[in-house]
Amino acid sequence: MRLNILSRSPECYSTMRLVEAAKDRGHKVLVRDVLNYAIDIDQGEPDLYYQGKEINIPNAVIPRIGTSVTRYGTTVLRQFEQMDVYTPNTSSGVTNSRDKLRSLQILSKHNIGIPRTAYVSRKEDVNDALERVGGTPVIIKLIEGTQGVGVILADKPEIAKAIIETLHSAHQNVLIQKFVAESKGKDVRAFVINDRVVGAIRRTAQGQEFRSNVHRGGVATPIDLDPTYENAAVRAAQIMGLKVCGVDMLEGADGPQIMEVNSSPGLEGIEGSTGLDIAGEIIDFVADQANMPDIDLRQRLTVSRGYGVADITIPDGSPYIGKTIKETGLREDDVAVLTLKRGDSVISNPKSSRVLESDDTLLCYGKVEIMKKMIQDRPRRRRELQPLPETPVTEGTTL
Repeated sequence: MRLNILSRSPECYSTMRLVEAAKDRGHKVLVRDVLNYAIDIDQGEPDLYYQGKEINIPNAVIPRIGTSVTRYGTTVLRQFEQMDVYTPNTSSGVTNSRDKLRSLQILSKHNIGIPRTAYVSRKEDVNDALERVGGTPVIIKLIEGTQGVGVILADKPEIAKAIIETLHSAHQNVLIQKFVAESKGKDVRAFVINDRVVGAIRRTAQGQEFRSNVHRGGVATPIDLDPTYENAAVRAAQIMGLKVCGVDMLEGADGPQIMEVNSSPGLEGIEGSTGLDIAGEIIDFVADQANMPDIDLRQRLTVSRGYGVADITIPDGSPYIGKTIKETGLREDDVAVLTLKRGDSVISNPKSSRVLESDDTLLCYGKVEIMKKMIQDRPRRRRELQPLPETPVTEGTTL
C-alpha cells in the first residue's frame, strides 16, 4: 500500500507512530504537509500537485489535520476523495467534528446523551441561556478550541456573563454548556476504529485544574468500558461519519454524555496508558480498506434526472406498517431501500422479507416523485411561546 499521512508535524508522537507502524508492515509511507499541496480542477480530471510537482496518487491517506489549517486541509482531503483515494475520515466528517457546535447539532437529532448546550450572539440572551442549561456553574467553550484551550468554568452568573461578553467583543464564538458536576475533573476517551472500541482510558485532572486533557497534565489510566459507554462511542462515531476517532464522554448520572468526537485523536496518551498498538490497528484497517474508497452517496446517486436519495420515516397509521418491503411495491415503483434504521440499530441492504414497523426510517434511492408521496407533513412541535417584547416606534421609523 502507498500511504500518505497528511500532517504538518512529522516529529509529533502520533505521526511518528503511524509511520513506524506502516513501515513495520511493509507499506510505503510519506508524511505530507497539506499546505504544500496545490489543487488542479478540470473537467473529469481532479488532480493534486505537491511542491509544484504532480503527485504519485497513493492508495490511501490518513488525515492528521490541525485546527489552524482545517479549511485548507479538508479541501485537500476532499480533492483526494474526488480522485477515489481512500481515507478513513472524510472531509465532511473532519469538518463536522472540528466545529463543536456543528457536531452537537448533528448528534442532537439522535437518541444519544449530550450535555445541554446553548449558543447565543446577543448579550441580552445570555441570562436565559444560562437558565436553560441549568444555571451556574457552567462550562464556556470556544467552538474551535482543542486540547482544553478555550474551555472555562464559570461558577457565578455575573462571572459567566462577563466572560461571554469579553469573548464576544473579541469576535469569538462560544458555547454555554451544562456543568456535569459528577464528572468534575475527569472524562473518558474511547478510541474507535471501524465501528468498534479498540481501547479506552479515563483522564483525571490534577490539583485545582478541572480540565482532564493529557496535554494539560491530566493522568490517563486504562479502563474496560461499560457496554453502554462503548455503544455510545461507536454510535457517535457512526453519526459523525468517522472510522478512526476519539470519543470523549462525561460519566453523568444518566449515563454517557458525549462531549466531543475528535477526528485527529492523539495516540500518546492511550498507547502509553494501555500498552496497545493503536497505530498498528489504524494501519491494518486502512490497508484492508484501501482498495475500496468511500463514496459520497448523494453525490453519486443523484446524477440521473428525476432520481435522488431521501430519508423516509414510517409514521403511525402508514399503510406500510406490517408489510414486508416486497409487499410495499416500492421496488416495482423504482425505489430501492438501502438501509433501515430501527431504534439504535441500522440494517444495511435489508431483505425484501423485512416487515416494516412504525418509526422505521428508510434510506431510499429512486424516483423523487414517488418518494415525495411517501413523506408526510412533519408534526409541529408545540410549546408555550412567550410574547415578544413590544418594539417602541419612534418618529421616522418605517414598519
